[in-house]
Amino acid sequence: MTAPTSHRWLRWPTRPDEPRMAFGADYNPEQWPREVWAEDVAAMRGAGVNVVSVAIFSWARLQPAPDRFDFAWLDEVMDLMHAHDIAVDLATATASPPPWLTTLHPEVLPVSFEGHTVWPGARQHWRPTSPVFREHALRLVRAVAERYAEHPALAAWHVSNELGCHNVHDYSDDAARAFRTWLQARYGSVEALNHAWATSFWSQRYGAWEEVLPPRFAGHGSFINPTQRLDFQRFSSDALAEHLRAERDVLVAITPDVPVTTNFMVMGETRGMDYAAWAADVDFVSNDHYVQDGERPLDELSFSANLTGGIAGGRPWFLMEHSTSAVNWKSVNVPKRPGHLVRDSLTHVGHGADAVCYFQWRQSQGGAEKYHSAMLPHAGTGTALHRTVQGLGARLAALSPVVGSSRRPADIAIVFDWDSWWAAEGSGTPTQELRYRQEALDWYSACLDLGLRADVVPLAADLSGYALVVAPVLHVVPAALAERLEAYVAGGGHLVTTYFSGVVDEHDHVWLGGYPGALRDLLGLRIEEFGPLEPGTSVDLDNGSAGSVWADGVDVVDPAVEVRVRYKDGVHAGSVAVTRRPVGAGSASYVGTRLGASGVAPVLADLARDAGVVSELPEEARGAVELIRRERDGEQYRFLVNRTDGYVELPAPAGEVIDGAAPASDRLVIAPREVVVVRSAD
Repeated sequence: MTAPTSHRWLRWPTRPDEPRMAFGADYNPEQWPREVWAEDVAAMRGAGVNVVSVAIFSWARLQPAPDRFDFAWLDEVMDLMHAHDIAVDLATATASPPPWLTTLHPEVLPVSFEGHTVWPGARQHWRPTSPVFREHALRLVRAVAERYAEHPALAAWHVSNELGCHNVHDYSDDAARAFRTWLQARYGSVEALNHAWATSFWSQRYGAWEEVLPPRFAGHGSFINPTQRLDFQRFSSDALAEHLRAERDVLVAITPDVPVTTNFMVMGETRGMDYAAWAADVDFVSNDHYVQDGERPLDELSFSANLTGGIAGGRPWFLMEHSTSAVNWKSVNVPKRPGHLVRDSLTHVGHGADAVCYFQWRQSQGGAEKYHSAMLPHAGTGTALHRTVQGLGARLAALSPVVGSSRRPADIAIVFDWDSWWAAEGSGTPTQELRYRQEALDWYSACLDLGLRADVVPLAADLSGYALVVAPVLHVVPAALAERLEAYVAGGGHLVTTYFSGVVDEHDHVWLGGYPGALRDLLGLRIEEFGPLEPGTSVDLDNGSAGSVWADGVDVVDPAVEVRVRYKDGVHAGSVAVTRRPVGAGSASYVGTRLGASGVAPVLADLARDAGVVSELPEEARGAVELIRRERDGEQYRFLVNRTDGYVELPAPAGEVIDGAAPASDRLVIAPREVVVVRSAD
């Protein structure tokens, strides 16, 4: 499955059996003189900080020369943290190699798609497949692990940092050799590779493994072999995971009782890493999330937190980084509005985070991220921002009963698949306007608008317990997956999928006989040609909504299929846009156009009703409040998140309010951008 094979949480140095919400940040004391360190720990304690991630970008400081280590400063920091009862998530410091390493061994530097060396000057300037880099990195990991194995402040190991953020796709000769090895393990023979890659097209047939290369720059306007490109994306994710395992194995050999994690980046369009395939390699899942631009940034935050919980198998996870206010990497970096810091953080907690941490503790005075917000801003402790941080620390302390609880499964699952993301947005497709993640987010937003809870889950998750499964743009459907979905529907489940689904197998080969290929019989329909729309155009539907990006011309081939929505105009005027095929107690539905969140909502409402799914919220709260649920040992915790900028009033829920404004009489009023947490018996 996707979740860690075992779940081990922070090893708290003191009071290990006391449940507590972890609260803290990346801490970079090497950026500051020693006299500042004492000020930092005092302010940390005043804010309720109990964990920090240390040494993330400290390789040059820890190993200033090939034959010399300097741990004195880190010894002092570790001792200081322990003296103030602050646990340390200690990084292996391998995220960015020091100048001496890239000077002595420039062959560790990545190579871009165009064949250019990626030079030092930022971070992550290393090849995931470089044996030279691996040797030096593991030497550092071993030295750090041996040095601090018995240190009482050590709570967890933090492998590297944001693996693949800047170096996921390397096209070097090291990568070429590793890619061939990966392909040999996947296909076994050159003949099988030739079949999978359809190399009879454009005379690309290989006669030996040595002829195979990564999908390097092949000229402007050229279409690279799509299966070669898809396999390289799979390989690149696996290569980073292999490096994660290499560092982890050193740590486990030296400190078997200390949990190991690394920070994922489940957010926005970060697509290079298949995190569902990485989850089994860590003791607990960690994630970095920053609020994204767009029409519905809070929905995207909730979606990402929800998917992180799905990757973690519904068990608690660690929010390793997010921002207190403005970031520094957008074209315009606007501070967060009042209430956003707390609401953002508690939304993550609702979706399973038992740790709320930020980048970073003290705002940097110099360097590339000096304008990125922090828990302690440039203006110091006497600021509204820091007072908000202190208030959040107190609220998280009150939420200690939630710690260790798991996600309470919803009735709806939204399936997320990295293979489909990569393949559907490849070159040479019917449209370059398709955005896989946005389609999934639209369905999630529609659930929120309707007051319906949904779990966002990786494709490998067990779907059998869900009444309704939405699999938007499920483009890559191997035969085994098609059988699995058929069995789900035959067992009484209700499946919804969309345009450009079921089209190809695991080799990116089209299923013949008409679209949607592998799902054609299950859906009871057939499509002869794809229906991409010109940018900026749309088609009207007879339910009052409009479609964009795509509009399939659908032929119904099974008389049992129910037509739910038709096109009103365009080339398919009068023909089918949304269908539902009953299958015993289950059903399989198809949406042939992109509806957007507002257009999805009425379609989803009908399909949810057919599946017997109803909102758990009172009618006046639906759309205004997000309901998130966690549970443990007969107790449940309901997070009521006000999605609006106005007050929301609803009947007082049964149970005890353990965070947020308590109800007055029989009514609960939730302030703008506020969160209320209610504990009750199941």
